[in-house]
Amino acid sequence: MVAADSPKSSIVRCPSCEGFGWFVDDFGGESADCDWCVGLGYVYRHDGRDSAIPKADFETVAEELEALEHERLRELGYQGAAKKPWQQQIRTNTQLGRNPYNDGDSV
Repeated sequence: MVAADSPKSSIVRCPSCEGFGWFVDDFGGESADCDWCVGLGYVYRHDGRDSAIPKADFETVAEELEALEHERLRELGYQGAAKKPWQQQIRTNTQLGRNPYNDGDSV
């Protein structure tokens, strides 16, 4: 229970997995859910202490989690729409970098 004079609990990106919710073993390639956030990517923070968000709270905090995830994806460069292969900078001057609708042009 939170005391009246204590600051409110907040939801923050999990400091262990940085919001991804899982880890990938660099040597074996296996992946596993983060133990801190139980695969969610976010935790409650209250008075400097982090704790996993219980499943019972998911419905209550769903909108805030969704907003935090959108923010994290924007930081990673996601803009909300997939680019076609010929629009992706990494595919410039490759076979997939040619627009099939423009007779092979790359634009």
